[in-house]
Amino acid sequence: MEKSCHCFKKYFAEMIGTMVLVLFGCGVAVYTGASIVPTALAFGLAIVAMSFVIGEVSGAHLNPAVSLALFIGKRLTFKDLIGYMLAQFVGATVACLELMLLFGREQGYGANVIQPAVTSVYTDGAAIVVAIVAEIIMTFVFVISLLGVTAKTENKGFIGLVVGLTLTLVHLLGIGVTGTSVNPARSLFPAFFAGGDALSQCWIFVVGPFVGAILAALCFKVLDATPKHELADRLGA
Repeated sequence: MEKSCHCFKKYFAEMIGTMVLVLFGCGVAVYTGASIVPTALAFGLAIVAMSFVIGEVSGAHLNPAVSLALFIGKRLTFKDLIGYMLAQFVGATVACLELMLLFGREQGYGANVIQPAVTSVYTDGAAIVVAIVAEIIMTFVFVISLLGVTAKTENKGFIGLVVGLTLTLVHLLGIGVTGTSVNPARSLFPAFFAGGDALSQCWIFVVGPFVGAILAALCFKVLDATPKHELADRLGA
Protein backbone atom coordinates (compact mmCIF):
# COMPACT_ATOMS: atom_id res chain seq x y z
CA MET A 1 0.00 0.00 0.00
CA GLU A 2 2.79 2.38 0.97
CA LYS A 3 4.66 1.54 -2.24
CA SER A 4 1.55 2.26 -4.35
CA CYS A 5 1.11 5.59 -2.57
CA HIS A 6 4.73 6.50 -3.30
CA CYS A 7 4.28 5.66 -7.00
CA PHE A 8 1.14 7.79 -7.15
CA LYS A 9 3.02 10.71 -5.60
CA LYS A 10 5.79 10.41 -8.20
CA TYR A 11 3.40 10.28 -11.13
CA PHE A 12 1.22 13.06 -9.75
CA ALA A 13 4.33 15.20 -9.28
CA GLU A 14 5.35 14.58 -12.89
CA MET A 15 1.89 15.53 -14.09
CA ILE A 16 1.90 18.80 -12.13
CA GLY A 17 5.46 19.65 -13.15
CA THR A 18 4.87 19.00 -16.83
CA MET A 19 1.66 21.01 -16.71
CA VAL A 20 3.58 23.98 -15.29
CA LEU A 21 6.36 23.64 -17.87
CA VAL A 22 3.99 23.53 -20.85
CA LEU A 23 1.59 26.14 -19.46
CA PHE A 24 4.22 28.79 -18.75
CA GLY A 25 6.63 27.95 -21.57
CA CYS A 26 4.02 27.71 -24.30
CA GLY A 27 1.92 30.44 -22.69
CA VAL A 28 4.75 32.94 -22.84
CA ALA A 29 5.44 31.85 -26.42
CA VAL A 30 1.83 32.61 -27.34
CA TYR A 31 1.71 35.88 -25.44
CA THR A 32 5.00 37.24 -26.81
CA GLY A 33 4.77 35.83 -30.32
CA ALA A 34 7.58 33.39 -29.47
CA SER A 35 10.00 36.19 -28.62
CA ILE A 36 13.28 34.38 -28.12
CA VAL A 37 14.54 35.59 -24.74
CA PRO A 38 11.22 35.61 -22.82
CA THR A 39 10.23 32.19 -24.19
CA ALA A 40 13.63 30.65 -23.47
CA LEU A 41 13.58 32.04 -19.94
CA ALA A 42 10.02 30.83 -19.34
CA PHE A 43 10.92 27.23 -20.16
CA GLY A 44 14.18 27.38 -18.20
CA LEU A 45 12.68 29.03 -15.13
CA ALA A 46 9.79 26.56 -15.09
CA ILE A 47 12.33 23.74 -14.89
CA VAL A 48 14.22 25.49 -12.09
CA ALA A 49 11.05 26.07 -10.08
CA MET A 50 9.67 22.56 -10.51
CA SER A 51 13.03 20.96 -9.76
CA PHE A 52 13.00 22.56 -6.33
CA VAL A 53 9.32 21.79 -5.76
CA ILE A 54 9.08 18.16 -6.90
CA GLY A 55 12.68 17.10 -7.40
CA GLU A 56 12.72 15.13 -4.15
CA VAL A 57 9.50 13.37 -5.11
CA SER A 58 9.97 12.31 -8.73
CA GLY A 59 13.28 13.75 -9.91
CA ALA A 60 11.38 16.35 -11.97
CA HIS A 61 11.91 14.77 -15.39
CA LEU A 62 8.93 16.63 -16.98
CA ASN A 63 9.94 15.15 -20.32
CA PRO A 64 9.46 11.64 -21.78
CA ALA A 65 12.84 11.90 -23.53
CA VAL A 66 14.55 12.51 -20.19
CA SER A 67 12.72 9.58 -18.61
CA LEU A 68 13.76 7.33 -21.50
CA ALA A 69 17.40 8.36 -21.12
CA LEU A 70 17.29 7.63 -17.40
CA PHE A 71 15.70 4.25 -18.12
CA ILE A 72 18.51 3.42 -20.57
CA GLY A 73 20.98 4.48 -17.88
CA LYS A 74 19.29 2.09 -15.41
CA ARG A 75 18.16 4.90 -13.16
CA LEU A 76 14.47 4.25 -13.78
CA THR A 77 12.44 1.03 -13.86
CA PHE A 78 10.30 0.13 -16.87
CA LYS A 79 7.17 0.46 -14.73
CA ASP A 80 8.14 3.99 -13.73
CA LEU A 81 9.10 4.82 -17.31
CA ILE A 82 5.54 4.07 -18.43
CA GLY A 83 4.03 5.79 -15.41
CA TYR A 84 6.17 8.90 -15.86
CA MET A 85 5.41 9.17 -19.57
CA LEU A 86 1.66 8.82 -19.06
CA ALA A 87 1.75 11.43 -16.30
CA GLN A 88 3.77 13.82 -18.45
CA PHE A 89 1.37 13.52 -21.37
CA VAL A 90 -1.61 14.09 -19.07
CA GLY A 91 0.08 17.17 -17.63
CA ALA A 92 0.70 18.56 -21.11
CA THR A 93 -2.94 17.97 -22.04
CA VAL A 94 -4.17 19.82 -18.97
CA ALA A 95 -1.82 22.70 -19.79
CA CYS A 96 -3.26 22.93 -23.32
CA LEU A 97 -6.78 23.13 -21.93
CA GLU A 98 -5.63 25.95 -19.67
CA LEU A 99 -4.03 27.71 -22.66
CA MET A 100 -7.31 27.40 -24.53
CA LEU A 101 -9.09 29.03 -21.61
CA LEU A 102 -6.55 31.86 -21.42
CA PHE A 103 -6.01 32.64 -25.09
CA GLY A 104 -8.77 30.94 -27.08
CA ARG A 105 -8.35 28.53 -29.97
CA GLU A 106 -7.29 31.15 -32.52
CA GLN A 107 -4.04 32.06 -30.73
CA GLY A 108 -2.51 28.62 -30.95
CA TYR A 109 -0.72 26.78 -28.18
CA GLY A 110 2.95 27.51 -28.72
CA ALA A 111 3.14 24.41 -30.89
CA ASN A 112 6.35 23.59 -32.73
CA VAL A 113 6.70 24.11 -36.48
CA ILE A 114 9.71 24.41 -38.74
CA GLN A 115 10.58 28.11 -38.73
CA PRO A 116 10.94 30.49 -41.72
CA ALA A 117 14.69 30.73 -41.14
CA VAL A 118 14.84 27.10 -42.32
CA THR A 119 12.00 26.93 -44.86
CA SER A 120 13.23 30.05 -46.66
CA VAL A 121 16.57 28.35 -47.35
CA TYR A 122 15.72 24.66 -47.81
CA THR A 123 13.12 22.73 -49.79
CA ASP A 124 10.46 20.80 -47.88
CA GLY A 125 12.39 17.54 -47.64
CA ALA A 126 15.66 19.22 -46.71
CA ALA A 127 13.90 21.45 -44.17
CA ILE A 128 12.52 18.37 -42.44
CA VAL A 129 16.01 16.85 -42.25
CA VAL A 130 17.43 20.08 -40.84
CA ALA A 131 14.66 20.24 -38.22
CA ILE A 132 15.16 16.63 -37.13
CA VAL A 133 18.93 17.05 -36.89
CA ALA A 134 18.48 20.27 -34.89
CA GLU A 135 16.11 18.55 -32.46
CA ILE A 136 18.47 15.59 -32.08
CA ILE A 137 21.44 17.84 -31.34
CA MET A 138 19.58 20.12 -28.94
CA THR A 139 18.04 17.20 -27.06
CA PHE A 140 21.42 15.48 -26.93
CA VAL A 141 23.00 18.57 -25.31
CA PHE A 142 20.11 19.01 -22.88
CA VAL A 143 19.90 15.38 -21.80
CA ILE A 144 23.63 14.71 -21.51
CA SER A 145 23.93 17.85 -19.36
CA LEU A 146 21.16 16.53 -17.13
CA LEU A 147 22.78 13.10 -16.92
CA GLY A 148 26.10 14.69 -16.05
CA VAL A 149 24.87 16.99 -13.30
CA THR A 150 22.77 14.24 -11.70
CA ALA A 151 25.63 11.72 -11.76
CA LYS A 152 27.22 13.06 -8.58
CA THR A 153 25.38 13.38 -5.28
CA GLU A 154 27.36 16.49 -4.38
CA ASN A 155 25.65 18.33 -7.25
CA LYS A 156 22.22 17.80 -5.70
CA GLY A 157 21.69 21.44 -4.73
CA PHE A 158 22.52 22.70 -8.23
CA ILE A 159 20.60 20.24 -10.41
CA GLY A 160 17.58 22.46 -11.01
CA LEU A 161 19.69 25.48 -11.87
CA VAL A 162 21.97 23.62 -14.29
CA VAL A 163 19.12 21.82 -16.05
CA GLY A 164 17.04 24.99 -16.27
CA LEU A 165 19.91 27.04 -17.67
CA THR A 166 20.73 24.33 -20.21
CA LEU A 167 17.11 24.27 -21.37
CA THR A 168 17.26 28.05 -21.70
CA LEU A 169 20.45 27.73 -23.74
CA VAL A 170 18.99 25.28 -26.26
CA HIS A 171 15.89 27.46 -26.62
CA LEU A 172 18.00 30.50 -27.44
CA LEU A 173 19.29 28.65 -30.49
CA GLY A 174 16.33 26.45 -31.33
CA ILE A 175 13.40 28.87 -31.25
CA GLY A 176 14.42 30.32 -34.59
CA VAL A 177 14.86 26.86 -36.12
CA THR A 178 12.07 24.62 -34.82
CA GLY A 179 10.55 26.59 -31.98
CA THR A 180 12.52 24.15 -29.78
CA SER A 181 10.87 20.98 -28.62
CA VAL A 182 13.46 18.64 -27.02
CA ASN A 183 10.36 17.28 -25.25
CA PRO A 184 7.69 15.10 -26.91
CA ALA A 185 5.07 15.95 -24.26
CA ARG A 186 5.64 19.67 -24.83
CA SER A 187 5.08 19.19 -28.57
CA LEU A 188 2.50 16.43 -29.04
CA PHE A 189 -0.56 17.88 -27.37
CA PRO A 190 -0.05 21.55 -28.32
CA ALA A 191 0.16 20.28 -31.93
CA PHE A 192 -2.99 18.20 -31.50
CA PHE A 193 -4.90 21.21 -30.21
CA ALA A 194 -3.42 23.65 -32.76
CA GLY A 195 -3.82 21.43 -35.86
CA GLY A 196 -2.56 22.48 -39.31
CA ASP A 197 1.20 22.49 -39.91
CA ALA A 198 1.85 21.93 -36.22
CA LEU A 199 -0.01 18.63 -36.34
CA SER A 200 1.43 17.45 -39.66
CA GLN A 201 4.99 18.20 -38.49
CA CYS A 202 4.47 16.91 -34.96
CA TRP A 203 6.27 13.61 -35.62
CA ILE A 204 9.51 15.55 -36.11
CA PHE A 205 9.28 16.87 -32.55
CA VAL A 206 8.59 13.44 -31.13
CA VAL A 207 11.15 11.41 -33.10
CA GLY A 208 13.96 13.99 -32.86
CA PRO A 209 13.92 14.33 -29.05
CA PHE A 210 13.67 10.59 -28.47
CA VAL A 211 16.60 9.91 -30.81
CA GLY A 212 18.65 12.68 -29.18
CA ALA A 213 17.90 11.30 -25.72
CA ILE A 214 18.89 7.77 -26.71
CA LEU A 215 22.18 9.01 -28.17
CA ALA A 216 22.86 11.07 -25.06
CA ALA A 217 22.22 8.09 -22.78
CA LEU A 218 24.49 5.82 -24.82
CA CYS A 219 27.22 8.45 -25.03
CA PHE A 220 27.06 9.13 -21.29
CA LYS A 221 27.52 5.43 -20.59
CA VAL A 222 30.94 5.79 -22.22
CA LEU A 223 31.76 9.00 -20.34
CA ASP A 224 30.31 8.11 -16.94
CA ALA A 225 32.86 7.44 -14.22
CA THR A 226 30.45 7.38 -11.27
CA PRO A 227 31.15 4.63 -8.71
CA LYS A 228 28.45 1.94 -8.71
CA HIS A 229 27.53 2.55 -5.06
CA GLU A 230 26.39 6.07 -6.00
CA LEU A 231 23.85 4.91 -8.58
CA ALA A 232 21.06 4.67 -6.03
CA ASP A 233 21.36 8.37 -5.23
CA ARG A 234 20.95 9.52 -8.80
CA LEU A 235 17.93 11.38 -10.12
CA GLY A 236 15.00 9.07 -10.70
CA ALA A 237 16.53 6.11 -8.86
